[in-house]
Amino acid sequence: MSAIVFDKVWKEYGDHIVLEQIDLEIEPRAFLVLVGASGCGKTTFLRMLLGEEQPSRGAILLEDKPLKPEPDFDRGVVFQRYSVFPHLTALQNVTIGREFELSGACGRLFGTKRRAARADALELLAAVGLTGHEDKYPSALSGGMQQRLALAQALMRKPKVLLLDEPFGALDPGIRAEIHVLMKRIWNDTDLTVVMVTHDLREAFELGTRVIAFERPRDRPEERERYGARLSKDIELWPKKIAGSAAIWTRHGPSGPQA
Repeated sequence: MSAIVFDKVWKEYGDHIVLEQIDLEIEPRAFLVLVGASGCGKTTFLRMLLGEEQPSRGAILLEDKPLKPEPDFDRGVVFQRYSVFPHLTALQNVTIGREFELSGACGRLFGTKRRAARADALELLAAVGLTGHEDKYPSALSGGMQQRLALAQALMRKPKVLLLDEPFGALDPGIRAEIHVLMKRIWNDTDLTVVMVTHDLREAFELGTRVIAFERPRDRPEERERYGARLSKDIELWPKKIAGSAAIWTRHGPSGPQA
C-alpha cells in the first residue's frame, strides 16, 4: 500500500498550467524531497497535498482514500517562516493543536485531557531540545529554536504525513546542521511519511530517502503558460532508518527513550 498517490494530476490557474500529468506513488515512511528551479510547482504540489489547493484534473489519495478537500489532522506542516503563534508561550504553542482537535470551537481542554496534553507537549519540547524554555514566547527564542518549536507543534497532532516547505532555508549553516540531526532523529523514531521542498541539493541528499526533481520540458517564455512542470528525475537513496530506535511518540501516545 502506498501512503500517497498522485494519479494523473494537473494544476492549472485559468490558462496557466503549473503542473501536468503528475503520476507518483510515495511509500509509507519515506522521506521524499522535492527539488527544482523556482516557479516549477514544488510548493503548489505541497499545497495540494496539504489540502489548501485542489487538483484541476486527476486525484490524490492518502492511504487509498481520496484526500479530503481541506487541511486535516492527518497532515502536519512546517513552513520556512516560523509558523508559531507569537502571543503564546512555547508550551501553549504545542498544546494548542491538541486543544483544537479535541475541544472544537471552544479551544480549551480541562481536567484529565488538559493534563495529558500538557504532559505530551512537555515530552515533545524535551525531544526537540527546548526543555527549560516552556514559558518563553517565540520572540525570546532564536530562529533555530523557533523552528524546533514549529516541529514540536506539528508533531503534537500525530500526523501521518509531515510536510516541510523550505523549513531550514532561513537558518545559519551551523544551526541548520543541528536541525538536520534533529529532523533525522524525529523521522527515524516515528512512522512518519515526510515530504519536503528545498532548493538545497546537498540538503536533499542529506535527508531524503528519495529525491524527486520537477522540471519544465518547455520553458521558453511563449511556452510557460501552455505547458507545466513534470517529474523529470526520481532518485532512490539508501534507506536511513535505524532499526530498534525508541519512538518520541506513537499512534497511541508518546513514548520516550527506553532504558
